[in-house]
Formats: sequence, C-alpha cells, structure tokens
Amino acid sequence: MRYALFATTALLLGAPGLVAIAPAAAAQNVALDVRVDRLEKEMRAVQRKVFPAGAPLQAEITPPAPPTVAPGTPSSSPVSDLMARVGALESQLASMTGQVEENSFKIRQLEDAFNKYKAEAQSRAEVVAPPPVRPGVSTEPVASTPPRPTPGANGAASEARKAAVAAIERPSTGDAAGDAYTYGFRLWDAKFYPEAQAQLKATVDKYGSAPVASRAANLLGRAYLDDGKPALASVTFYENYQKRPNGDRAADSLTWLGEALMQLKKPADACKVYAELEQVYGASLSGTQRSMMDKGRAKAKCS
Repeated sequence: MRYALFATTALLLGAPGLVAIAPAAAAQNVALDVRVDRLEKEMRAVQRKVFPAGAPLQAEITPPAPPTVAPGTPSSSPVSDLMARVGALESQLASMTGQVEENSFKIRQLEDAFNKYKAEAQSRAEVVAPPPVRPGVSTEPVASTPPRPTPGANGAASEARKAAVAAIERPSTGDAAGDAYTYGFRLWDAKFYPEAQAQLKATVDKYGSAPVASRAANLLGRAYLDDGKPALASVTFYENYQKRPNGDRAADSLTWLGEALMQLKKPADACKVYAELEQVYGASLSGTQRSMMDKGRAKAKCS
C-alpha cells in the first residue's frame, strides 16, 4: 500500500517535468528550421554565383558517421541526428563559399594579366606602324633617273630598225580591216616579227568577226612560230580553228598547230591534231597542206 502510494506520488511529481520537455523540443525544432532556411538561401546564392546560367548544383552532403554507442547507452534522438546533419551542411557550404571566392580571385588575376598584355601589344603596334600617308604623297622610293644610253652600236641598230619599219608602206584602200591585215603581212614578210605580232593581234582584236580575222589570226600564229614562240603560236592556231572553223585559214591553222606541237616536243598531241585535220578537212586539203600533214605524221611517228 505504501509502495503504491509512493509510486503514484512520484508519477504525479514527474508529470510537470514531462510537460516542460515539450516546449524545449518545439523551440529546438524552430531553431533548426531557421538554420535550414538560412542554409537554403545561402546555397541558392552560391548556385547563382557558380552557375549564372542556372545549372543545378547537387550538393553532396555526407551524413556524419554514427557515433559508436557503448552497450547499455541509449541511442540519440532524431532531433540530435538532424542537428548533426545541419552542422555538416553548414561546414560544406562554408568550404564551397571559400572555393568560389578563391576562383573569383584567380579569374580577376587572369583578366588583369590579359588587359596588361593587350595594352602592351597595342603600344608596340603603334610604335611599329608606319605614319599615315598624306593624300597625294607617294611612299614609293623615288628611283634615280637612269642615265641615258651612250649612242653606240645598239643605239644605231635600234634607230636603223625604226627607220626600216617606218619604210614599210601602210596600205590605204578604204578597207580598214583589209588594210590592217595587209600591213601586218608586210611587216611579217620583212621579218619584223615583233612589230608584225602587235599589228596582227590588234587586227584580230578589232575585226574578230570579219572574214579577214581568220587570215590575220593564222598569220599571227606564224609570226609567233617564226619568232621562236611555239607555245604562243599553238594557242593562237588552236583558237583560230576553234572560233572560225569555216574561216579561210582554219585548215592552215590546224596544220601549223601540228608543227607547233612538234616544236614543243609533243608528238602524241601532234598526231591527234593531224588525225582531226584529216577527218575534218581531208577532202578539201591543198597539196601544200597535205604534204605538211604527211611529213608531220612521219616525224611524229603517228600510227
């Protein structure tokens, strides 16, 4: 009886203690909520700084290792476990904030170094750059006036050639295209090849669609060939044949094209030209043209 009364009394006395524990636990939960809210705000601030584009940051929070509990010791309460995890979160957030500040410092150092290098490069470029050129003033070095050649054998020969060229009569029949070709022919016949080339080229350029153009272009090729310029001759002959296949000298140009190719040491190409000459103009070839073709084929060893 006395034992039961003592137990009841003890229970009644202990009830206020139990009631007092509840407000303390509630206050502790409120404090944890405040700390968690603060941590979330700080974490979002760090995320905005590290990931301005809005990439999510997954924080790796490792829960603290559970303490070793000796046998007979009561386990920790859920509140104490939560407090330990919040403490770990605060520690990792502080470490992350320190790393962000260190990276920001390094980035500022790199920007300062780059700006310094850029300024030095610009200053060097300004020193090396030439001064601006004023309008109308040439930066080219002024060449000294070459001395006049002393009259001698070369000068006398040049003057004599000019006189000889000037002695070639320019025809004046009223046919401008025909007169231009005839004058070029007279220069070529007198073996004034450079002068003949200039005259005949001008004739072809000016009267390219006239009937005389076929004769002028063919003679221009002959003038190149006689002047030791087989490459220019081959181009001129081929263009005359290609542009004026029905012209007065189309077959002649194809015949002389084979000769030009032989001088260029291209017998295989010359054989192709002779084959086309036979195929296109075989029935209408003159005796001179056929004789040249046969000699060219034999020289080129055409099959």
